[in-house]
Amino acid sequence: MSYAKELAAAKKAVSLAARLSQKVQKSLSETDIWTKSDSSPVTVADYGSQAIVNLVLEKELHPEPLSLVAEEDSADLRKIGAESVLARITELVKDTLATDESCGASPLSSDDVLSAIDRGKSEGGPKGRHWILDPIGGTRGFIRGEQYAVGLALLVEGKVVLGVMACPRLPLESTAFNIQKSSPGKVGCLFFAAIGSGTYAQSLNGLSPPEKVQVSSVDDPEKATFFESYHTPVPFHSSIAKKLGIKAFPIRVNSQTKYAALSRGDGEVYLRFTRKAESIWNHAAGSVVVSEAGGIVSDAEGNPLDFSKGKYLSYKTGIIATTQKLMPRLLKAVRESMEEEKFNNL
Repeated sequence: MSYAKELAAAKKAVSLAARLSQKVQKSLSETDIWTKSDSSPVTVADYGSQAIVNLVLEKELHPEPLSLVAEEDSADLRKIGAESVLARITELVKDTLATDESCGASPLSSDDVLSAIDRGKSEGGPKGRHWILDPIGGTRGFIRGEQYAVGLALLVEGKVVLGVMACPRLPLESTAFNIQKSSPGKVGCLFFAAIGSGTYAQSLNGLSPPEKVQVSSVDDPEKATFFESYHTPVPFHSSIAKKLGIKAFPIRVNSQTKYAALSRGDGEVYLRFTRKAESIWNHAAGSVVVSEAGGIVSDAEGNPLDFSKGKYLSYKTGIIATTQKLMPRLLKAVRESMEEEKFNNL
């Protein structure tokens, strides 16, 4: 089945959301950032991005019913004292939509923006169609002026069928470099994939044509590099890398940018082992971008990730993404490391 209409709408929505985020990141102030009840940071860009994606999808896909599973809600924005922040978000959304001729000048009110944000409260599930959105993936990196991503995917009958990711700080040139901070030169990439059609990348500003990308052809683990989140180094990851013979230091970066970089061969392995529940919006777009580029995304036992159980992934122990060539040896290294960890904890 072709998803051309849905893919076009998703590309427009993500591109505009990225445009808003770029504007905010350039002039980020303390009043643009605050802490949610779970102690994680959130910015005006997170809310503005979510509102824009919903508004664009509704306009482009009308009259189809829209189910959106997204990270944010408007509860904090409805509290007394948040009026100035809400006004800023509303202006950001209006100004960004006005930059696109097909959207035109919008008479949006603050209530319209609040409603657009809250339409991301769907629970998803195995039936029907559900859009899955990470409005600003890697908020901590975004705040520091580093890598972040806007990720949007479509789930149909429990399967991810397309994904679009904007990586506004990712250099256009595909090389094996350190992407923890933006490199000089041209930056800003848009990745997109639809099931059975491959993965493509182009400049975020749309000035370059899409080019098909493929995962790395490296088949020697000693020559591979791996990605992990930009947090405290995970000893378990190091154990796996050592068993594979990987000698390069890990590329640490927040957000689904890791999936994007892996899909075009900037590295060969992505490891994510954590005791926390994993939200589907953190992996949905990235999983299809990597798989359509010839890679594999699975849990620690080699099973495909299950996005049909609601807002959280159903998976065994951890998440790994790599190439077809390296997957057998990676799974072996994961199993051995897990057995050693169990023995050491006895």
